[in-house]
Amino acid sequence: MTANDYTGESIKVLEGLEPVRKRPAMYIGSTSIDGVYHCLAEIIDNSIDEALAGYASNIFIRLEENNYLTVIDDGRGIPVDEVKGYKKSGLEIVMTRLHAGGKFDGKTYKISGGLHGVGASVVNALSSHLLIEVARDGKIYQQEYSRGLPKTKLTVVEKSYFSDSFKTGTAITFLPDNVIFREGIELALKQVQKKVKERAYLINNVFFKIEDARVEATVGYYFDGGILSLIRDLSRNKSTVHPAIYFKKDIGEVELEVAIQYNDSLAENVASFVNVINTKEGGTHLTGFKIALTRAINSYAKKEGYLKDAPEGLTGDDTREGLTAVVYVKMPSNDLQFEGQTKTKLGNAEIQGIVQQETNKFLDAVFEEDPKIARSIIGKVLLAQKARLAAKAAKEAVIRKGALEGSTLPGKLADCQSKDPADSELYIVEGDSAGGSAKQGRDRRFQAILPLRGKILNTEKAYLDKVIAFKELKDLVVALGMGIGETVDYNKLRYHKIIIMTDADVDGEHIMTLILTFFFRHMPSVIEKGHLYVAQPPLYKIQQGKKSEYVYSDEEKNKIIAKNGGNESNKISIQRYKGLGEMNPDQLFNTTMDPENRILKQVHIEDADNADQTFSILMGDEVPPRRKFIQTHAHNAELDI
Repeated sequence: MTANDYTGESIKVLEGLEPVRKRPAMYIGSTSIDGVYHCLAEIIDNSIDEALAGYASNIFIRLEENNYLTVIDDGRGIPVDEVKGYKKSGLEIVMTRLHAGGKFDGKTYKISGGLHGVGASVVNALSSHLLIEVARDGKIYQQEYSRGLPKTKLTVVEKSYFSDSFKTGTAITFLPDNVIFREGIELALKQVQKKVKERAYLINNVFFKIEDARVEATVGYYFDGGILSLIRDLSRNKSTVHPAIYFKKDIGEVELEVAIQYNDSLAENVASFVNVINTKEGGTHLTGFKIALTRAINSYAKKEGYLKDAPEGLTGDDTREGLTAVVYVKMPSNDLQFEGQTKTKLGNAEIQGIVQQETNKFLDAVFEEDPKIARSIIGKVLLAQKARLAAKAAKEAVIRKGALEGSTLPGKLADCQSKDPADSELYIVEGDSAGGSAKQGRDRRFQAILPLRGKILNTEKAYLDKVIAFKELKDLVVALGMGIGETVDYNKLRYHKIIIMTDADVDGEHIMTLILTFFFRHMPSVIEKGHLYVAQPPLYKIQQGKKSEYVYSDEEKNKIIAKNGGNESNKISIQRYKGLGEMNPDQLFNTTMDPENRILKQVHIEDADNADQTFSILMGDEVPPRRKFIQTHAHNAELDI
């Protein structure tokens, strides 16, 4: 195209909801399954806004058998009367126009999760079919849409499509458009439960019910303890250092709630919310909280003489080790500023000062009025500082010897020829025997092998100095190349596929769990960026005459046996592999390492809070929670006797 071809005719104006279908990720963040969850959250949050305004006390969510998603509330119902100047009902305007709704003047919804007035209309645009029903003024109104366009007029009906439970309210059922969401539209009940439960903690005295018609499961949530209930949940299975402390403060039109509790773990778990929206990326409210926490603890520690041997003071990392906290801000929706439509980071500059000042005042008062809590927190923080300084000294000593950085790689690492991390794979292999087979059978162009001898250190509650002192882990850190702790540099990661390959027995699973614990606690970015995998070696080799095949599960083995006449068939020879070392190099490569044939499971963190609690149960010091976990899940275990 030349300059002369670029005229007014080249300018395309996208009408109505066309921009949403053209660039859906701009509005919902992603067209993966995460985008479908976001669509459901937008509709749920509209119902929650009715609850925040004091008009709804019940919110029902249903996952239908046909992948439709349904949300029902007993609020006022979206207005159905005609909007002046548009000759259309308020309902149709809300469902078909961007930036239309009742959240701009700060009167209809003083506090809401919605900001830009695009939630319902965006979901409508990205649904192949949507049916909405409004109950108000003693009547039931219905209208259908497809991909953002009305398919029927707004009509009064005699009977509700959804239920007759509520005299007033709004009900929406929608089918996410698989033209937009090509990776799939089927949601997992557990993920929906997590998102709803999280919101239920933040809204007192509202009943949430989730029904999954696919498995006939129903769960309900109703909390009256607010974020203190949430703190108790987040601290479950942890050994807490002190009772939870909490304050609530109104500053003009801003309402602030903060709850704090320390435990004896090494992990930090701080959640932040604005008007029930989970601000996963933080923002000004979280920044203000962190500054206040560090300043208040430093101030008290200096005043009481705890820092005589550490004049440099405590760092933010010191004060947040083992911290569980919730920072919750409610503010007028018309003043709300998020960074991006997906609303994961608060941008209001004035909120930082408010949260910082009020948190500082609260902590100063707690430390003065309750010295026992103050001593408990200071003791925990000073221990963190001591460990950090020891770990730093240990790491610097190791670095001076050239063991963590530079060109010196572990002698037992069989590196690959490729220097491009995107093309390189590192297999973490259990034992020298399997390591030897893997080294011989691998494709050395892009596959590196690092054998680990025996069971590695349990790093659930291990500080960095102990991690670095443990040879097998130090070798792993050096091989990965990105460092560890404060100086970690993700850009230096040498392999973009890190594959755990252990034996298919109890010991192998234990070693795999120890390795997963190390990455979850000390290198979480490797998991978050999708670089960690678990290899699936075959369980059996089945020989039928001259034909042999490898199978990866008992179910698959039983199908083959049944197909060939059951267990009485003498034609079938079954070899059970319990160790990787039992396979020769060619077998190991063909079954477990060949990109054309292998099965890899990518490790994801779907629910960070649940994962945190599970690792604390399985790998922590407390025996009773672990015993209960084992008793609860024993029926799911596969026994290899």
